[in-house]
Amino acid sequence: MLQNKIQDYSTEVENIHLDTAEQVEAFRLRFLVNKGIIRSLFEEFKTVSQEEKRILGKVLNEFKQLAEEKFKVAQERIGLSNTDEKSANLADLSLPGEGFNLGSRHPLSLVRKEIVEIFKKLGFIVAEGPEIEDDWHNFSALNFPPEHPARDMQDTFFIKKQEGNDIALRTHTSSVQVRMMEKGQPPFRAIMPGRVYRNEAISARAHCFFHQVEGLYVDEGVSFADLKQTLFHFVQELYGAETKVRFRPSYFPFTEPSAEMDISCTICGGTGCAMCKHTGWVEILGCGMVDPNVLENCGIDSKKYTGFAFGMGIERITNLKYEIKDLRLFSENDVRFLKQFETEII
Repeated sequence: MLQNKIQDYSTEVENIHLDTAEQVEAFRLRFLVNKGIIRSLFEEFKTVSQEEKRILGKVLNEFKQLAEEKFKVAQERIGLSNTDEKSANLADLSLPGEGFNLGSRHPLSLVRKEIVEIFKKLGFIVAEGPEIEDDWHNFSALNFPPEHPARDMQDTFFIKKQEGNDIALRTHTSSVQVRMMEKGQPPFRAIMPGRVYRNEAISARAHCFFHQVEGLYVDEGVSFADLKQTLFHFVQELYGAETKVRFRPSYFPFTEPSAEMDISCTICGGTGCAMCKHTGWVEILGCGMVDPNVLENCGIDSKKYTGFAFGMGIERITNLKYEIKDLRLFSENDVRFLKQFETEII
């Protein structure tokens, strides 16, 4: 009978002697664990009648409290007389706490912030847009012809192929320029930092995703001279007044005329090294005057307004600034690499 069992176990608990740590542990294993006596009594209690439950419930709870109190008192008594050195150290609140290491900003974040601050002083705002884009904003509005290689599968990560308006991961932040011009009227003066994606083999000089900062300035009377002076000022602020600049003619579907801008290598000082391929010059960005077709595609009168645009890879800028030769380091999360920047402002 359950009541007799409870009475017998209560007598055993009252008379048992717990003088050592081994006896205390044996008591715990016998009575208090999930498969111990107390749990088994409660399981048996579920099977008795409602009338018996009213009588036995109080008796069973008193027995449980008796066993738990017996264990607690014995544990405290044994613990006070046999505290080892390690336990004493853990309980000593006067010991100094363990410190923790602060993180640091990622080098790409540091350079992005510096670029944004430079252009903000020139009146440029920051604009952002989605990383998943349709064909119109990523290609067509920017004057990419249907047969352009950038539309091929080997160059772009397509998410959904559909007739006339494919969905893909954006290949440049120029799509943000299109969205800005569609929603308003000039003047526009903004930079567009963000992550972009290209279907390229990963190496020390290329990756399948990277970061760009693009800029756009559209207003009446904007000229190529404005573009050159803006970018010259940017380079001087970022790399120093001794940095030299040159522009080379180039081609981009969305600008005409177009150019690539080189700076004197900041690593070798223009004498020639592996970074600049022993030429003394490093290309850091592409630029040009916004093609009239792009303005018209966005609903802007190209006869009234002109503008310039430019785009640069933040990884390339960071490589030159911190002399990092392998851009894979930026995304491998190697703490040894990232700790080099922990002295920067958090």
